[in-house]
Amino acid sequence: MAVLSSHLRIVLLLAVVVGLGLAEPRAALSARIKDIAQVEGIRPNQLSGYGVVVGLQGTGDGQQALFTIQSILNALRRRGVLISVDPRQIRVKNAAAVFVTASLPPFARSGDKLDVQVSSIGDAKSLRGGTLIMTPLTGGDQQVYVVAQGAVSLGGGFSLSAPGASETSGHPTVGIVPDGGLVERELPVDLGNEGKLFLSLHSPDVTTANRVADAINVNTRAEALAIDPKTVQVELAGNGPIEAMNALAVIEGLQIATDTAARVLVNERTGTVIMGQDVRISPVAIAHGALQVEVKTEYGVSQPAPFSDGQTVVVPDSQIVASEGQKQSLSVLRTGVTLGQLVSGLNALGVTPQDLIAVLEAIQAAGALQAELVIM
Repeated sequence: MAVLSSHLRIVLLLAVVVGLGLAEPRAALSARIKDIAQVEGIRPNQLSGYGVVVGLQGTGDGQQALFTIQSILNALRRRGVLISVDPRQIRVKNAAAVFVTASLPPFARSGDKLDVQVSSIGDAKSLRGGTLIMTPLTGGDQQVYVVAQGAVSLGGGFSLSAPGASETSGHPTVGIVPDGGLVERELPVDLGNEGKLFLSLHSPDVTTANRVADAINVNTRAEALAIDPKTVQVELAGNGPIEAMNALAVIEGLQIATDTAARVLVNERTGTVIMGQDVRISPVAIAHGALQVEVKTEYGVSQPAPFSDGQTVVVPDSQIVASEGQKQSLSVLRTGVTLGQLVSGLNALGVTPQDLIAVLEAIQAAGALQAELVIM
């Protein structure tokens, strides 16, 4: 008989300023505009392409990956090497077909270099020691923006095998080519088009958007208006990218007091509870009972009948016994209770992570939780 017990952890992230009492009024947290918003139109673009990694030490694609063999034959034909043979009769273990991906940053100029990632799409065992041959990377418009080529680095991953044993570390079929991408085509960015900029908040909030607009109006010559909880429109004093750059240099450094809605995030699978400091509860009484679950497992042997084709197997016989303690305690929480007081009160009741989740759900169902409860 085996008794299995599991203890989940509670992770509480308290968004409070160190040194402030929990019962005191919340101090506004300030942040730079560049850390909480981005300029619409200034963003990276995803690129991808199909390529082949060569020079592997017998760890490439097998004979079943016909697309790898066909790719190599096509590359040889383009270079004047004419081969007339059935691709299924060719075995190339030193090459592997890969998808190549990269992120083209905004304002990238022709000739700039960037890292690219290669991922095997066949049955290759490892890309260690390989070299990516010239691969064009295209965007969503099917235009070539980057050409990638170079040695593949696995960053410590390896795959070793021997008769009857194998060892793998990391992901040996995924690697990067440092500075292997060369920018061939630039992405046009019309900064400050028609004398306007649009700031997009990472976390939409009405109060924060209005504070951003007010800070811009007070500290710059531009005129800002929060047109929705996520977007702030900025009217520049003049047209053109130079005026936009000068305005952004000032706007990005402005400090504003951010504001967020009170929210409680609960992950029932891991027992994780994340709560912000703005969480308050109305007067409510909580009764808590202890719950104990015991799993008992006994192993038996299933013997097949004589002269049958059956096999002797071990069969587990599990029993689950749940019991709830009879002793209960009642705790009354006053109005305006803070996060720290709530957690202290629940800890005093001796709740487990699952119990805490159940209590929070019950408080919300009673209409006493002054926050949004998000079940992940």
